[in-house]
Amino acid sequence: MIQTVSPVQLAAYFDRIGYTGPHEASAETLHALHRLHPQAIPFENIDTLLGVTPRLDLESVFAKLVSARRGGYCYEHNLLFRAVLETIGFETTGLAARVLWADPDAMLPRTHMMLLVETPDETWLADVGFGSMTLTAPLVFDNGREQATPHETFRLDLIERGDFKLLVKLGETWKPVYRFDLEPQVPSDYAMANHYVSTLPDSIFVNHLIVARVIPGQRQTLFDRTVTRRGTAEEHRELTSAAELRGVLEDTFGITLPTDAKLASVLEHLAAQAASAAT
Repeated sequence: MIQTVSPVQLAAYFDRIGYTGPHEASAETLHALHRLHPQAIPFENIDTLLGVTPRLDLESVFAKLVSARRGGYCYEHNLLFRAVLETIGFETTGLAARVLWADPDAMLPRTHMMLLVETPDETWLADVGFGSMTLTAPLVFDNGREQATPHETFRLDLIERGDFKLLVKLGETWKPVYRFDLEPQVPSDYAMANHYVSTLPDSIFVNHLIVARVIPGQRQTLFDRTVTRRGTAEEHRELTSAAELRGVLEDTFGITLPTDAKLASVLEHLAAQAASAAT
């Protein structure tokens, strides 16, 4: 069963992302929501660092990303986005991808969630939850066509066995992001993948702090202690204390941090690693 949000929740979501446009299932509405969502709601994996597997029921996701003004990772972002789109009247399908970002030759499990969205004239790929390379506009399904977004240029290539590959243009180089097919996913597929990435001992989400947010003309990321700002130029800054980490999470990324007592020790541990590396 595809979930929708209540009128009160829809209004709260629109307030959270700053959307004041029409409530109609058009390409213009899809583009506006897709641009605003990742600007307002950051990508973050604080829960998994605290040993918590994020809950994927809509009420929990809404409470965390909207009411508590937190962020989340792909399942949380795209489940919320899908429920909003369905409420407005879009037809959506949940998909899953094998991530190629770190290793373009890898055939990893399908652990990333994104969406297929239908409008009267087009079929779109929508994805508001891919961390440092989250789309800031939906992409029309058109093999090999270069498509500009408010940030980078992307393209979708049809490859072997009916799979598609998403690529992003960085400078003059096309870098693979992920590969996927059009097989619809059901909640149990995402539940299994969510458990896998949040509990596997060597999962990146269990071992590293990963936070990302876009603003007009710039991407901001935090990987453990390194803050990166990438726009016309790229800047890096190393954080050296738990207080700095907390300040960046709250001020740069706009996260209302959880009250979990473990968070202080996690931030202290990251800061201690910085001190150890400096000696």
